[in-house]
Amino acid sequence: MAVTITMPQLGETVTEGTILAWVKQIGERVEEDDILVEISTDKVDTEVPSPAAGILSEILIGAGETVAVGTAIAVLTESGEASVTSDGAAKPTSEAAAEPSSLASATSSGMEFDTTGRSVMSPVVRKLAREHNIDVAMVPGTGHGGRVTRKDVEAFIAARGSQPQPTPSVRTSPAAAPEPAPMAAAAPEPVPMAAAAPGEVREVSRIRARIAQNMTQAKATAAHVWTSVEVDYERVERVRSAHRESFKANEGFSLTYLPFIVRATMEALTAYPVVNSMLDIEAGTHTFAKAVHLGIAVDLDQGGLVVATVRDADAMTLRAVARSVRSVASRARSGDLGPDDLAGSTFSITNPGPFGSYMSVPIINVPNAAILSTDTIKKRPVVVEMPDGTDSIAIHHIGYLGLSWDHRVFDGSTAVLFLNRIKTNLETWDWEQELS
Repeated sequence: MAVTITMPQLGETVTEGTILAWVKQIGERVEEDDILVEISTDKVDTEVPSPAAGILSEILIGAGETVAVGTAIAVLTESGEASVTSDGAAKPTSEAAAEPSSLASATSSGMEFDTTGRSVMSPVVRKLAREHNIDVAMVPGTGHGGRVTRKDVEAFIAARGSQPQPTPSVRTSPAAAPEPAPMAAAAPEPVPMAAAAPGEVREVSRIRARIAQNMTQAKATAAHVWTSVEVDYERVERVRSAHRESFKANEGFSLTYLPFIVRATMEALTAYPVVNSMLDIEAGTHTFAKAVHLGIAVDLDQGGLVVATVRDADAMTLRAVARSVRSVASRARSGDLGPDDLAGSTFSITNPGPFGSYMSVPIINVPNAAILSTDTIKKRPVVVEMPDGTDSIAIHHIGYLGLSWDHRVFDGSTAVLFLNRIKTNLETWDWEQELS
């Protein structure tokens, strides 16, 4: 009895997938839930387990090929059973029969082959080992031909955790300075991309190719316009400073400005629902979203950018917003987001402020109608009106909010009113009660 494996639908909006690498090879025994193949979609790369047990008798789609969801990609047969043609002859393994050896196949698909012949490592395994500073040569491989699997690396990490660690040979960073009071959080230490030699030519990574394609398409689709406002964050800063220590003790992470901005923005979106809408010119439809599914742009240590979705953000408290944003950002950087976590946003926010940006003009995350940029907040001298009506100079925490919006969907008056609504909320709300 044969079982045909098809291209799975890895998310609600996913219609096709690209074979990155076959983890199992023809003739190899596959148990149910064993990782069978690594697949890339326009949202994420993921390891796909086998839905059944058997012998991998056919690989129908080779590494590097892209096919629609539901397309047959492999065949499993029972032990000792051969796949046959209608005339009873042994059937060749389609494209797999003409594929090169596992070494060449692995190399061409982005997998890494240990020149000692002991292992083939998938991109997922390499990423996990790199994140934990593991020399894979030290990891016993239990996969076919000594291949190091994800489970092998995880077991090595668990075992290593109970043993003394050697002193790193690389220079360690100096102790971090105390967090400066005016900032939402200490500015992230720049993580440079791998050093490149002068004149070096590199292959474009999959994530960079996706970003290039998506950004170009977004610019070609939406009629981009940019509007900004200056915001006095002094009221927010006073409350944030008062709750800084207790919040971190209770939640385990710092209270930044971003949750305050998100809360203020959610209310503004209810006042101006057209900003939370989607226009489809070809279909002739303009859809107003029932809820705000917030897209948060997450930087992957300069290795790319993804937009992770916080669903129903308009129904969240400030604390819930802080937890949700922290969660999706952490999971994005650890590679634990699924395709549906990267789809379905109705409005987006990008937060370059912690890196020190003054003003930013982001590209709209189409089909969203707009994206908000939250730039750095600094102490600046400002003119304030005193209770007696006179003016005075004071030092306040000042920052800028920028909105890239699609002129096909709404007009400049709406953009300015929307931004001023966020500004008014940030400057006048009773933020103390949000954290009490």
